[in-house]
Amino acid sequence: MIELIDFYADWCGPCQMMKPVLEDFEAKHPEVKVTKVNVDDEEELAERYNVSGIPCLVLLNDGKEVARNVGAISVKKLEKMIGV
Repeated sequence: MIELIDFYADWCGPCQMMKPVLEDFEAKHPEVKVTKVNVDDEEELAERYNVSGIPCLVLLNDGKEVARNVGAISVKKLEKMIGV
């Protein structure tokens, strides 16, 4: 299973810019599970994934990290990162 974890914070401007990008991506690619993680609410989880900057997108394939992007990204670049 392919899962994309979006580490974000409500106060983060670039994270807010990613909202419509991720919504567009989710609509186009329902086969990819997108999980949103607020780093302020889930500090331990963010620490476990070594998140040092946000927005941070972590791509998992069968539970193993295969790619990561820190910072805002376009839908096209996100699709390229995931390979869809």
